[in-house]
Amino acid sequence: MRHRHLLTALLAGIVAGVVLIGAAQSLPGAGARQVAEAPSVPSVFSQQVRTPGSRVGVVGRSAEGRPIVLRQYGISTIEGEVLAFGCIHGDECGGRILRPLTQITSYCPDPHSDIYVVPNLNPDGFALETRLNGRGVDLNRNFAAGWEPIGERGDPEHSGLRPFSEPETRLAARIVRRLRPEVTIWFHQHHAPRPLVRAWGRSVPDARRYARLAGVPFRRMPWPTGTAPHWQNRQLARGSSFVVELPRGPLAEAREVSLERALVRIGRSVARVGED
Repeated sequence: MRHRHLLTALLAGIVAGVVLIGAAQSLPGAGARQVAEAPSVPSVFSQQVRTPGSRVGVVGRSAEGRPIVLRQYGISTIEGEVLAFGCIHGDECGGRILRPLTQITSYCPDPHSDIYVVPNLNPDGFALETRLNGRGVDLNRNFAAGWEPIGERGDPEHSGLRPFSEPETRLAARIVRRLRPEVTIWFHQHHAPRPLVRAWGRSVPDARRYARLAGVPFRRMPWPTGTAPHWQNRQLARGSSFVVELPRGPLAEAREVSLERALVRIGRSVARVGED
């Protein structure tokens, strides 16, 4: 089994900062967009850890310069990662509090999984209490999968001037490309009293499993254009990406526990021990 120096590769790639994204999915007549952003990264991420732990670093900045954080829980030498984004719409950030620390892990990082969490991909929208980012773009319409121009700046689903026009979506793409996670979960909030897991295509089996583990309903639904899971499921040859819609408002404690427990269990189910 191949062994990847995952954290080193992830953060070295971010520091190098030149990553091609969306070459085959960019606007007609437009070449592949190059990204040259090099946020500073704590040196702790440059080394692998074979004992369970929790590490955190700033891996990027929002359109208005706010820090975007990546957290890692578990053992980084484990192959088969899970990646979770707690918030992409600034007014739907209930998932930003979720952590894979539960009773089944004794409230410590799990020694049987490798889970990465971006608590908030849209800190500008969160600060402004808006769905959009600091430049008035819906980040979940800005990915290069079926992208099409929607609305104008400030409109609820404005898709930006082009795919990956926003620093937040470019950062998300770099993280996904470096980690190549087995499972990616995007947390949202909708106007309904109960959570819902939604997925389409090859992401359906993992999404159904997470829904079952968390004790929430599942629904098979096509992806809208320009969305993160749509891009990810098309871009990567393996793995799955799906959405968990939480109810509006603060999460009830029991619901928070069930979602976090499911995160740990799905992390364990895809984990493979790496070899040197």
